[in-house]
Amino acid sequence: MWLLVMYDLPTETAADRKNAQKFRKDILKDGFQMFLFSKYIRHCVSKENADVHVARVKRILPPHGTIGILRITDKQFGEMEVFTNKREVSKNPIVQQLEMF
Repeated sequence: MWLLVMYDLPTETAADRKNAQKFRKDILKDGFQMFLFSKYIRHCVSKENADVHVARVKRILPPHGTIGILRITDKQFGEMEVFTNKREVSKNPIVQQLEMF
């Protein structure tokens, strides 16, 4: 499963900029990677694991702005088509996470 966090945060004041930077740093610390500007992704091994990371994002929400969290399956993510300058970008291999019990 993949988590996508998309956000549009205000940056008019110094406090707004600080909140936006802190939010970005916090989601990076939680293992998210930038996919597009203001859109970050993270692979999760299960729905329960995704629930943990969604709860963490909810705990660090800044006071202002709009944030969306989307869950999609590996299959849906693998079917995405990405283009840069009208050229299709080659697909990255699907991430596989090993679990030790």
